[in-house]
Amino acid sequence: MGSTNSTLSKIPNVEELMQETGFTPAHVVRLYDRFEALDKEKTGHLRPQDFGAINRLAMNPIGDRIIGAFFSPGQETVDFHSFVRILAHFRPADQKRPKDPSMPEPVNSRTSKLKFAFQLYDQDKDGKISRAELLQVLRSMLEMQVTEEQLESIADRTIQEADLDKDDAISFEEFRKSLEKVNIDHKMSIRFLR
Repeated sequence: MGSTNSTLSKIPNVEELMQETGFTPAHVVRLYDRFEALDKEKTGHLRPQDFGAINRLAMNPIGDRIIGAFFSPGQETVDFHSFVRILAHFRPADQKRPKDPSMPEPVNSRTSKLKFAFQLYDQDKDGKISRAELLQVLRSMLEMQVTEEQLESIADRTIQEADLDKDDAISFEEFRKSLEKVNIDHKMSIRFLR
């Protein structure tokens, strides 16, 4: 416990960070140790190339997009607090956490997670997922498992089903609604199978 407190005392505004992200003191210490290990030059910041040491990201077909999500446009480094906030998107949503209207939405809320996922597709940051952006992700994820014609068919069908305003792209609201529909359909099929 002593070393946990010692490490936590090195992190400015750690209580606020834990409140915002829902990470426990032990989690924050593990993340701090991981951050320090990735920060080979001991600058207190990570660069995109520092993430190359994470094997799961290196092997992930959209690893570059995930790494890119750590960096705002024009930003070349990320500090520890930003690192933790991004990783909080991967935590399960905390359903028991009280909703305080005066506090910002938790980083690991369903809406925040959807916004994070949306940005992995919306590479030009225009607020829409174009057919070309969707095809890029599909190519990365499916690689040689399907033909280019099949990829294009999947992209076209996805846009057609999700694009409610018929502008040939998927907005965040359309993205959210499609995933809610998928979730509802999934729950209904599970109930049917019982």
